[in-house]
Amino acid sequence: MNIEIKYTQIFINNEWHKANNGKTFSVINPSTGEEICQVEEASEVDVNKAVEVARKAFNINSPWRKLEPATRGSLIRKFASLLRRDIDYLSKLETLNNGKPLEESKGDINLSADCMDYYAGWVDKITGETIPSGHDSFIYTRHEPIGICGQIIPWNYPIMMLAWKLGPALACGNVIILKPAEQTPLTALYCAALIKEAGFPPGVVNILPGDGPICGNAIATHKHIDKIAFTGSVEIGKKIQIAAAQSNLKRVSLELGGKSPLIICEDADLDFAVNLAHRAIFTNAAQNCTAGSRTFVHTKIYDAFIARSIELTKKRIVGNPFDPHTKQGPQINDSQFKKILNYIELGKKDGAKLEYGGEQVGDKGYFIQPTIFSDVQDHMKIAREEIFGPVMSILKFDSYDEVIERANDTCFGLGAGVITKDLTRSLTFAQQLQAGSVWINDYDVVCNQAPFGGYKQSGHGRELGRYGLEEYYEVKTVVIKLI
Repeated sequence: MNIEIKYTQIFINNEWHKANNGKTFSVINPSTGEEICQVEEASEVDVNKAVEVARKAFNINSPWRKLEPATRGSLIRKFASLLRRDIDYLSKLETLNNGKPLEESKGDINLSADCMDYYAGWVDKITGETIPSGHDSFIYTRHEPIGICGQIIPWNYPIMMLAWKLGPALACGNVIILKPAEQTPLTALYCAALIKEAGFPPGVVNILPGDGPICGNAIATHKHIDKIAFTGSVEIGKKIQIAAAQSNLKRVSLELGGKSPLIICEDADLDFAVNLAHRAIFTNAAQNCTAGSRTFVHTKIYDAFIARSIELTKKRIVGNPFDPHTKQGPQINDSQFKKILNYIELGKKDGAKLEYGGEQVGDKGYFIQPTIFSDVQDHMKIAREEIFGPVMSILKFDSYDEVIERANDTCFGLGAGVITKDLTRSLTFAQQLQAGSVWINDYDVVCNQAPFGGYKQSGHGRELGRYGLEEYYEVKTVVIKLI
């Protein structure tokens, strides 16, 4: 599909700029492996320029800081309305650049607009409190914006991750330097134009496409950036935390990887469980940090579950994401494509049984068949490492004490799911599973009002809901002596 690419430059101070060093990078269509366009590549100099204008935008006497909360909320709502207005173009651009089926892209944009609307409603409710004190003093707290927030987002949900970061930061009154993933910068750059159209003052939101080692590192190490929010891999998350500590000890929130368990009990409705487990792993070509990538199935229904899962997976249509019948698009790029195929080979080598899939689909682009392994053991790499690809690993369990221990035996702790009709068992699992989100008789249900984040190496801090605001404000105590 031919789609006009409208914005490919760096967005600083509500203006478009070429990279200071004259460099560009190639953006690839994962469905074909072919270049879409060249995008300006931000360097450390460009980051410094963005910080300079952001500092002016955050000055206490700046137009942004003087806005009434309701007016700030109106700007955020305007941006949300523009997302909805341009959903047809944006969804096609997202699908072209990311490869997810078009209807999924439309859904992501609607959810992103909803997220912005949700945080627009918070701007005049971010309040402190009065604190009991002696008769001769008055104590209260204020919640104040942190300042310049560096935000680095991933490629698997480009617009949604942009909204998750911008929404609470803007609601609290911060200014932002956002780096989209170098694989998927196009919708973020279009959103930059919508930010300007919505009426945000210059310097409040700056969007810098570039790579991690240069642009991302410049954001993480900059001494005048006050906070950094990152979604991505554990490896890069660790580097960002080190960089933050070694620069100015900036605040850090991280949403990292996962190897999430989905536990299917013997009393589960089998068809329901098969369909839910299928969606839990294969949604978005399994390029999902909460993907249910360890499917624990009770011995009593294990064989039947595998048989029905294979039957369902054979019907999954992989191919052109613009085709309305397609359920699964490509992996994001060649390196991820090869990494996933290598994990499939490791699964076979380690002794897991390949029940279905495991092959490339087509002769161009980065398409992989949805893949099912049975007889997976806890020590195997496909059961321990995040694959980020369409590989279902099915593990057998006999007792509930055993499966809780095995489910928690991971360095990750982002999500977990349980399918059972037993209320007591489900609530017990919810208490014992070490994960930021536990879904009972459902999976990966994320809503704007509920916090999202992880335990252990899945990160720290929370996004969404009231808790998401706490990552973007400072608490100031004011003590007044009554004289």
